[in-house]
Amino acid sequence: MRSTHAPAVHPLAEFAATLRWDAIPQQVQAKAEDLWVDWFGSALAGYNARAVQSLQRFALSQGPAHGDSEVLGLPRSSSPMMAALANAAASHVVEQDDVHNGSVFHPAAVVFPAAVAVAQSLGSSGSQLMAACVAGYEVGIRVGEFLGRSHYKIFHTTATAGTLAAAAAVGNLLGLTPAQMQHALGSAGTQSAGLWEFLRTAADSKQLHTAHAASAGLMAAYLAQDGFTGAQDIFTGPQGLAAGMSTDADPAKLVDGLGTRWATAETSFKWHASCRHTHPAADALLQVMQQHRVQMQDIASVTCHVHQGAIDVLGAVVVPTTVHQSKFSMGTVLGLAAQFGHAGLTEFDAHFDSATTAALRDRVRMELDAEVDSAYPQRWIGKVTVLTQDGHCLTGRVDEPKGDPGNTLSRTEITAKALRLIAYGGALTPEAATLAVEQLWQVARWPRVMRLAL
Repeated sequence: MRSTHAPAVHPLAEFAATLRWDAIPQQVQAKAEDLWVDWFGSALAGYNARAVQSLQRFALSQGPAHGDSEVLGLPRSSSPMMAALANAAASHVVEQDDVHNGSVFHPAAVVFPAAVAVAQSLGSSGSQLMAACVAGYEVGIRVGEFLGRSHYKIFHTTATAGTLAAAAAVGNLLGLTPAQMQHALGSAGTQSAGLWEFLRTAADSKQLHTAHAASAGLMAAYLAQDGFTGAQDIFTGPQGLAAGMSTDADPAKLVDGLGTRWATAETSFKWHASCRHTHPAADALLQVMQQHRVQMQDIASVTCHVHQGAIDVLGAVVVPTTVHQSKFSMGTVLGLAAQFGHAGLTEFDAHFDSATTAALRDRVRMELDAEVDSAYPQRWIGKVTVLTQDGHCLTGRVDEPKGDPGNTLSRTEITAKALRLIAYGGALTPEAATLAVEQLWQVARWPRVMRLAL
């Protein structure tokens, strides 16, 4: 017989259910808008990637053939769940989507696809959409911080915490009560999954991770609205997330500064088109090259002084065989940055396995650094030691890689980045892309969430 005892609602569920746009500080609203435009570029850059097309075909085959929710990059629409699945896959493939350092979590790739699909279906306003997305960011980031460093060693946090983030965003749009939101988080948590093993063989799993997280979180929220129940202590129960997925989980992280500390505003943008673990070292190498007027051919070797998380994720990739896998190769990223001053999408496509790139790639190594490791994940310090061909030893250090909150992108830079990414994907003409981005900046004033890629 089902128990009639009503458990206490977790503060995180109550926060996610009740958050409204006018309760969010203006500077956080502005950051959410920045992240929104940044996400759109990533999604349209990735919509035609091979792995994404597989997931699109699956989603559209499951139907319906026509619906209220847009499949980005295509003239097709479908149900919220299928659109969320396809758009989340597209959002994470070019490695330009945002990241929150402390949780090692990419919120945009799972929060925006789920929320947009539902908002389009419901006819929600732009401010309702954005409030829901902030709820998703705040929940997902805190779940990632709660699960800790041990979790990230094996699990892809964007896939796991991302499922709960999507549930929170969709649940907010659906108007779930705090009790219903708790059930939604329980159902999302029991579905959360995603393992790093795919990196070893350049498998397509990373796109599956975000597709599943967005769609499973969406399903969890809709089920809760219908009275479906989920685990009531999904976080710290004896067989919950902490027990199964972490050895250093910290429950205090779930409610840390809830309502006063806005983790959304802490989120970083990605400048290089690669795994964020490569960015600090890439920026530090570029600093050395600029300050000492070093050319790529002058470099004999590079030692990257890194945190353990970088070794755990990047160490599996020695000689990358695909463009996507190469974005998880420290040597490849540094080889491209050294050649072009930036490891961008076109640089990866044309040069990831060139002889010039490979020559430096094979002279790059990672070394665990106590200072860098102790600062991580709150701070991602970049430190490199460069030996030159003529015997000089040069060092570089970057405390905040480009895109971090203290070294953030301006709205002009965000717009330019989004337009570059959209052009890379090729779904929109330059004129249509410019118009779409201009309209996206006005999202909080939309009376109804419209089609994004006009």
